[in-house]
Amino acid sequence: MSGEVFAGILIPLLGTAAGAGCVFFMRKSLSGSLEKALLGFASGVMVAASVWSLLIPAMDMAENMGKFAWVPAAAGFLLGIVFLMIMDKAVPHLHLNAEQPEGPRSSLSKTMMMVMAVVLHNIPEGMAVGVVFAGVLTGENDMTLAAAMVLALGIAIQNFPEGAIISLPLRGAGLSRRKSFLYGLLSGVVEPLAALVTILLTGVITPALPYLLAFAAGAMLFVVVEELIPESSAGEHSNLGTVGFAAGFVIMMILDVALG
Repeated sequence: MSGEVFAGILIPLLGTAAGAGCVFFMRKSLSGSLEKALLGFASGVMVAASVWSLLIPAMDMAENMGKFAWVPAAAGFLLGIVFLMIMDKAVPHLHLNAEQPEGPRSSLSKTMMMVMAVVLHNIPEGMAVGVVFAGVLTGENDMTLAAAMVLALGIAIQNFPEGAIISLPLRGAGLSRRKSFLYGLLSGVVEPLAALVTILLTGVITPALPYLLAFAAGAMLFVVVEELIPESSAGEHSNLGTVGFAAGFVIMMILDVALG
């Protein structure tokens, strides 16, 4: 694995670390309006990344299938949705501002279940980064190092608010600043691990690359529709989540088209 690829898969974790680090400089909790805006922003980045960095390249790679070039993208997308639905039921986790945990009964603390909720978000994001870099390593013409770096940067950008959203409430719940930061950082460690495993399987996954790109997109969009957008719209009606979504979407779209 080249140094550029190794650095690339660590970029999203840096975004999480920077967001979690806000606990050392900010008050104990986020305001409701800022939380909504950040959740909307993360949603916009993930939707744009799913379209420009994953689904469109998946269809481009399958262009030799002619009129059926949509098959890998559609099949992979639906499999990604199903995978996250299963994970959502199989892993105990607690969403932000929720009282009741989801998934099977567990003896995990409330703090750890909040971390597990973010870990579920980060698995498909790590896979997405790994799949794109795997495409670079296999010499796929449709996948360039610049495009892979843009995706990693985009996910790092959306990981910044995610890191803050988990660490600051933990600080508000009474944890020390150091522990709150470590839990926030821990939630992002799964991303480079998932990316690394995907890259190590490059030789096996090459024929299925279009399906895997779409799979990552489906899993990411499940998180957006199932969790991030509802959380950004919960409570008193506000357009902040929508404004955040628009900003995140446009920024990621510009990055991908201009730099990818």
